[in-house]
Amino acid sequence: MNHEENIASLINYRLTQAKESLEDANKLAEHQGSPRSIVNRAYYAMFYAVLALLLTIGKGSSRHSGVISLFDLHFVKTGKFSKEHSKTLHYAFELRQQGDYGEMTEIEPEDAREILQSAGEFLGAVQTYLKAEQLC
Repeated sequence: MNHEENIASLINYRLTQAKESLEDANKLAEHQGSPRSIVNRAYYAMFYAVLALLLTIGKGSSRHSGVISLFDLHFVKTGKFSKEHSKTLHYAFELRQQGDYGEMTEIEPEDAREILQSAGEFLGAVQTYLKAEQLC
C-alpha cells in the first residue's frame, strides 16, 4: 500500500468512526439516553470527522484543543468551512467537557438535541467536502 492509499484508508477509517458515533448518539436520543451521553457521542462524531480532514493536509494533534485549533486555522480561516461550523465544534467540545469532567454539571436535553442535529450537519459538510476534493 502506498502513502496515498494509506492516507485514504485512514480517512475512511475516521469517517467510519464519525458515522458510528453519530449513529450511537441518535440511538441514545431515540431511547431517552442521558443528554451527557448524547453530547459525548455527537461531539466525537465531529471530532473524528475533523481528524479525517486533518489527514488530508498531513496535520494532527494529540490534544482535542489542538485538533480544533488546526481545523480553525486550515479549514475555517481559509474559507473551506464556515465560522458556524467552528462555533458548533467549539460549543460541542465545551458541552462534552462539562458533561464528562464537570462537577455536578447537568446537560439540558435541548442542548443535547441541538448538538446532535449540528453533529449530523457537520459530518455531512465534511463528507461533502471530502467527496468534492475526491479524498474519499
